[in-house]
Parts: sequence; structure tokens; C-alpha cells
Amino acid sequence: MNPETVLIVSGLPRSGTSMMMKMLAAGGLPVLTDEIRSADIDNPQGYYEFERVKQIETDQAWLEEARGKVVKMIAALLKHLPPDYDYQVIFVQRRIEEILASQRQMLIRRGEPIDTISDERMAALFQKHVERVQAWLAEQPNFDVLYVHYNSILEEPLPHARRINEFLGAALDVERMAAVVDPTLYRQREPRKERD
Repeated sequence: MNPETVLIVSGLPRSGTSMMMKMLAAGGLPVLTDEIRSADIDNPQGYYEFERVKQIETDQAWLEEARGKVVKMIAALLKHLPPDYDYQVIFVQRRIEEILASQRQMLIRRGEPIDTISDERMAALFQKHVERVQAWLAEQPNFDVLYVHYNSILEEPLPHARRINEFLGAALDVERMAAVVDPTLYRQREPRKERD
């Protein structure tokens, strides 16, 4: 990885971005986190978040500190990244139904309402949002993007770790990256018969 580049792990919330952050950290990359949001039942191995990311529209000074490091940012915020940096983005995708199920369980545990919008409507909104983000990314000359799939990584972590390593310059420990993938944390999954 170029020490001047900012590496972003992105995707929809609950898509597997924390797992990807853990893989990259295990592979040897420095991660930009602040430990403000601690591990909990929804992410027992931690969130790997940096709170200032959420204020990217008004606070971009932290990007200097992010050069040569990896930081997590939800897909909706990518468009606010300033054009005077070079970015590599690992965009984590996951089955929409599983994202919705994971978000629902999180809301239930927090005692928040879950019936404000139907799953079908939310799935359509998510899909359209992801398509817009991908189209925008494809037009940015200072963004280099690798799309990975959470479900596929869980099934075969090593080949995906190798692919990520190649994308980032082939200096990571792929065995360690693959070893931290924990299939026991794959809880909101579709029934097998619906996945084929």
C-alpha cells in the first residue's frame, strides 16, 4: 500500500466491514480507530471505528493522519471525501436480506422500532443506494476500488485474502488475514435453499 494513500473499508452498515478491518489489521496494516465504540453482542470482536469519519462533511483534517492507514466509512459518506487525496476502497458487499436481518436484531436489542418500513421497500432502497455509490466511484479518477463479498469470504477466506493482498501491493500476511475470519459470527444468514 502506498504510504500516501488513504485506504477505506466501506459498504452498507452490517455488511461485514468490521470483519474486513480485522483482516487487514491481522495482515499488518495500521488501522485508524479511536476505541470509542467498544465491542458488544452485535460486534463481539469490535467495530474498528473512528468517530470523526462521521463528520467528514465538515471535518476533513483527520485525513492527513489516515494516509497509509485503513479507516472504516459507510458507503453514504464516500461522496464527501475531498478530491485532493488518493484512495483505495475495499467495498464489502453482503446479501441484502442478511443485512436487513442483522440490522433488525440490533434494533430489537436496543429497544428501537423495527416496523417503520417494510423489508421489501428497504431492500429496494439499499440496492438503489449501492448502485448509485458504485456508479459514482467508477467516475472518480482518484479512487481505486476492490469489491469483495462477505458471504464468499466466510466460505473461502484464503483466496479472498490473497486477492485483497494483491490489490494492496502484496505485502500483507495472507495466512493471518484468513485465520481471523470467524464463521461462528455469521448469524444472520439466509436459509441454504434460498441461496442458490
